[in-house]
Amino acid sequence: MDAYFDEQVFKNQNYTEKEFPKGEYEQCTFVNIDFTNASLSKALFLDCEFVDCNLSNAKVRDASFQNVTFQNCKMLGILFHECNTFGFSVGFEGCQLNHSSFYQVKMKNTRFQDTKLIGVDFSEADLTNAVFSACDFSTATFEQTLLEKSDFRTSENYEFSPENNFIKGAKFSLNSVSGLLKEYQITID
Repeated sequence: MDAYFDEQVFKNQNYTEKEFPKGEYEQCTFVNIDFTNASLSKALFLDCEFVDCNLSNAKVRDASFQNVTFQNCKMLGILFHECNTFGFSVGFEGCQLNHSSFYQVKMKNTRFQDTKLIGVDFSEADLTNAVFSACDFSTATFEQTLLEKSDFRTSENYEFSPENNFIKGAKFSLNSVSGLLKEYQITID
């Protein structure tokens, strides 16, 4: 039987060479933990916080993230599309999510704040009502992405086709809106 952890704080641990204990983590906080290449597969995280952690290339197949926040975390190359989709709810602040994948992930009302999203795949994701506050989208992919009522006003470097995505009611700043017109090869002054 998997272990159960409730309202515990885990600090300064390294799971790069030892196995992360499988189980349910409810209202737990993880601080300064190195999960690089660790397997979080089939773990359940409910109402948890990850602060100053490195989760780069962590394996998340069938992991559950329900109402989980990540603050100042390095999260390179995570395949969120492999997570358990039931109740999937996350938020990111001050994180690096470069080269991660949210392919076909439902993420309505998700908040991304001061986060690097360089090379992230958002293809066919549902980001309805998402807020992207001061985010960098350099080389991020949006194809058939549901972005209705999403807020990009303070973000930069996004480039995607309004014709290949769903953007009704989305908000953009005048300074960065040229990323929506790049495919037309026009000059905006």
